[in-house]
Amino acid sequence: MTAMIVPYPDGPLIVRGDFEMRTPDGEPIDPGRGTIALCRCGKSATKPFCDGTHKVIKFRAEAGRETPAPR
Repeated sequence: MTAMIVPYPDGPLIVRGDFEMRTPDGEPIDPGRGTIALCRCGKSATKPFCDGTHKVIKFRAEAGRETPAPR
């Protein structure tokens, strides 16, 4: 599988490409499309998908890494 994940500034993680989603129990989640937006703000009513709530709550996050990479 090949997927690209792009963190949008102050917004969701955009996932494009060939990917598969699963619940913590390993059950498949049908994303319904080939490109999805995953919630980063934690307030979406449609988790794990973004519903745009980040705009309402003025969520702020950089597009790049905010902490050093794990070793």
